[in-house]
Amino acid sequence: MRLPRAGTTEVVPSVLSADFARLADEIAQITSAGVKMVHLDVMDGHFVPNITIGPPVVAKLRKVSELVFDAHLMISEPEKYAEPFIEAGADHITFHIEAAGDPPALIDKLHALGRSAGICLNPETPVEAIAEAAPLCDMVLVMTVHPGFGGQEFMPEAAKKIARIREMVGPDIRIEVDGGIDPQTTPIVVSYGADTLVAGNAIFGKSDRIAAVEAIRQACL
Repeated sequence: MRLPRAGTTEVVPSVLSADFARLADEIAQITSAGVKMVHLDVMDGHFVPNITIGPPVVAKLRKVSELVFDAHLMISEPEKYAEPFIEAGADHITFHIEAAGDPPALIDKLHALGRSAGICLNPETPVEAIAEAAPLCDMVLVMTVHPGFGGQEFMPEAAKKIARIREMVGPDIRIEVDGGIDPQTTPIVVSYGADTLVAGNAIFGKSDRIAAVEAIRQACL
């Protein structure tokens, strides 16, 4: 599976807010809502203050889903761990500019392995930090909360970076946004140029996941 080409707006549920005891069922529900991608939040307790899933979990999920696996590596040394996640079934790898030693080299490696690549920046990180790497990527991820935990409040100032990044990368690279995305904040980030909307609590915190996805889709219009 490949990252959808730029030009569409995609709602991407984040498993961080899902029921980890029922991940296969949770992914089946969002699949029935017509989503193309699922966001896999990978945390190591070092780069961010939380620990989530590793390659073995991704490999198990790969057996039960044909969605695009959008793996967000919120970890130290992404160069060391990117390939194991690819081998487990990740289709796209996003890593943090703050954690990578040589971002262009890692992007080249991901492309050589047949996967799309993304760069991410934290709320405090200036857009200039990704100026070299962003045009080489297939997607740029803007954090509108501090990475580590779901349910945080949307940070409007961080979201404003999206407009500057859209000018930087043009129309053919996706811009993903993660943090506090719901039907209220969606129109804001879409107006800035985001086309890939990661939502956790706004989907998995609702009893009707199909309606929750649709509510975010309608907010894009």
